[in-house]
Amino acid sequence: MILKPNILSKLSSLELRAKKIVEGFISGLHKSPFHGFSVEFAEHRPYNPGDDFKHIDWKVYGKKERFYVKQYEEETNLRAYIMLDTSSSMLFKHFGEWTKLRYGIHYAASLMYLMHRQRDACGLIPFNSKIDAFIPAKSTYSHLRLIYTELERELLREEKKNPEKRKTASAQAIHEVAERLNHRSLVIIITDLFENAQNHEEMISALKHLRHRKHEVLLFNVLEEKSERKLDFPNRRFVFEDMETDAAVEVLPAQVREDYQKKVAEYTRKFRMACSEFEIDFEEMDTQSSFDESLLAYLNKRRRLG
Repeated sequence: MILKPNILSKLSSLELRAKKIVEGFISGLHKSPFHGFSVEFAEHRPYNPGDDFKHIDWKVYGKKERFYVKQYEEETNLRAYIMLDTSSSMLFKHFGEWTKLRYGIHYAASLMYLMHRQRDACGLIPFNSKIDAFIPAKSTYSHLRLIYTELERELLREEKKNPEKRKTASAQAIHEVAERLNHRSLVIIITDLFENAQNHEEMISALKHLRHRKHEVLLFNVLEEKSERKLDFPNRRFVFEDMETDAAVEVLPAQVREDYQKKVAEYTRKFRMACSEFEIDFEEMDTQSSFDESLLAYLNKRRRLG
């Protein structure tokens, strides 16, 4: 079941919204062509030679005729960090109900919930022109609550009528994270990539730095597709304002739409190719779409990592 933003917004806490998003996604998996996709999250993992027989769950064996062992809180399979772009450009929305930041926050919260169910360790790094917080990766529930508190703080900022201007320096933040992470991790980056249109090579260099340090990288480019990728506005004049610098330009969308779409497609293609060269997963996100495809992209990445 896909929950729409207006329904999710009525739920009291971010944790509850994340839970509903993930449960709806898992329910959909079971009814889709992906039936059988492994979602054996928290309680069990397959038996491996050498595991203590006393931890085998015989009830599960009776149902599946396969050995599974009970998995405990301290067992961590993966260490993952989510880098969330919190710059002012992420506050944009036009056709959708949620800004890019609000969408990214809910996706991050859903990933955290999913990771916690898998007993994976998760950490959070919100950034703009600087890193705002560096919450290390852990797998306990109390740590998950700490992360949700930080994400809820970002939601409160997003709701302000005139929040402070925040520019982006993604490459700088990524270089810093690459230096600070001492253990091999999965780094998931959620950003609109806006400030990097003129700094393509700097961003690729930073991502390459992560790979050089042996980290896995999953990059989500979050945009409102109808407006930001397609420029699908009515045929009248609009004034477009840069949300980070206040620079403005008056445009008749119909006159520039075709050229704009070509440039966006070309930039995306080049960025995707560069990511592919360094074995970085690149995924597009649309704020008017459900989270299902992005959650599936994460699970596919997670499965490849073993």
